[in-house]
Amino acid sequence: MIKTITGLAASVAVILGAAGSASAAALTDWQIWHQPAGSEMMRKIEAFDEYTLWFMIPITVFVMILLAIVMIRFNAKSNPTPSKTSHNSLIEVLWTLGPVVILVALSLPSFKLLTAQYSPPTAPDITIKATGYQWYWGYEYQTGDEVSYESVLIGRDNGSEESKAEALEEREEYGKTDIAKYPRLLAVDNELVVPVNKHIRVLVTAAVDGVIHNFALPAFGIKTDAVPGRLNETWFIAEKEGLYYGQCSELCGKDHAFMPIAVRVVSEEQYAAWQKAAADDDLEGANKALMASVESQNKLIQLANK
Repeated sequence: MIKTITGLAASVAVILGAAGSASAAALTDWQIWHQPAGSEMMRKIEAFDEYTLWFMIPITVFVMILLAIVMIRFNAKSNPTPSKTSHNSLIEVLWTLGPVVILVALSLPSFKLLTAQYSPPTAPDITIKATGYQWYWGYEYQTGDEVSYESVLIGRDNGSEESKAEALEEREEYGKTDIAKYPRLLAVDNELVVPVNKHIRVLVTAAVDGVIHNFALPAFGIKTDAVPGRLNETWFIAEKEGLYYGQCSELCGKDHAFMPIAVRVVSEEQYAAWQKAAADDDLEGANKALMASVESQNKLIQLANK
């Protein structure tokens, strides 16, 4: 009996831990700041962004004050006789040294951030090749098991009732009718599946006969060009389980706006089960089983929180 109670307590602890880590990140209406950070790197980017604001705001206010003074005090009506001053040594020294100090103060932390972005803390646990096509993404896992597939937008409609019905039918086919979890123009048939807290290396390229795309995931702070015939490399370590969305960020043609990136971050156990099923040429079954596992976990979380 004691062992049973202890086991249940441990299970609840795991569930509650997952509850604290479950999350999702996507664009929202009237968004003026970054998506919620899903990695340490993104938090560093946010910190640098906030740091730069301490320079941008006072500089902007100072310039606006100077412009107001010039427009009010030195216009033709208020100052009919213009000054013939040719130079001022003190002002010239100040407007030279001031920007130099500001640029140095901005450059030092920016160099530190760039170094961190190009210096992964560990060797990659998983390498995935992401290829941009017109207009969808293809993923190929560089592991012992051959897993490769395409990720295409679902639920697209043109506003007509007929197309909305077709979009809903397509969403129902994939079990993705919840707009909150699978937003319009961001939901895809096959997400990129990765385990939480693992170093994921992404090799980014584009179809040889295609155009330039861009692999961008704001929550992880990555944005890398996908160039035909060339491999670019980026990486991330997702700290929380959930769904994360990005989009192609390079104008690539008529369907550029319909080329989303969706990443599903799951536990190591869920990822291992998904990879095994996907490697057996049953991607659809693997995805359905994974979604069922995630939904079951979420229900347990809800029960534990009541």
